[in-house]
Amino acid sequence: MAEESSRIAGPGLRADARRNRGRILVAARAVFAEHGIDAPMATVARRAGVGVATLYRRFPTRDDLVRAAFAQQMETCARALTEALADPDPWRGFQRLVETVCELQREEQGFPAAFMAAFPDSMAEHMQARERTERDLMTLVRRAQAAGALRADFHPSDLVVAVLSHCGLVTALPHDSAASRRLVAYLLQSFRAEAAHEVLPPPSALSLRSLPLAAGGSQRQRPPRA
Repeated sequence: MAEESSRIAGPGLRADARRNRGRILVAARAVFAEHGIDAPMATVARRAGVGVATLYRRFPTRDDLVRAAFAQQMETCARALTEALADPDPWRGFQRLVETVCELQREEQGFPAAFMAAFPDSMAEHMQARERTERDLMTLVRRAQAAGALRADFHPSDLVVAVLSHCGLVTALPHDSAASRRLVAYLLQSFRAEAAHEVLPPPSALSLRSLPLAAGGSQRQRPPRA
């Protein structure tokens, strides 16, 4: 029956509306990975097979679409940081966090851009969320250093450098998971305290806001914060 087929299939959504929403989110992740989060909304609608009006009914702004498209990845990243802080072994927590973030990069090339879109400087709520994330990362770093596992000269900006390096690799070699895992292993080994044999150059001024805002990092990058 027509009435039965259009019944509510989720919170506030009919079955056909939920299917449209799902197609839009899948299309958005693909388009953002290929063209960056500045890609035209019409391109997303066309890839999803829906009208632009339908897309805007579901997602009135680009930020709404970006955050919805990568909501699961955001939750995974946040959960990984929470679990890392709760781990009695701070190095194990740190290692798993790095591996999780890099795995998200490998699986969803639009994720770095979406991650930064979730923390725009223009909104106090998101600034507070970013600052809280940075504080939690610093806490994790200090715990791992205090445990003698993470090299004493490790700087939080080194983690951003690692993420950017891995982002470049997965952009150039999107299907080479072996290269990705090997780079992550190399990076983690270099962060170990026992690897600190020589003095490093001064750390960068990079922070979370320095991550690229486009696929491949070729568009709109935030300048380092001094």
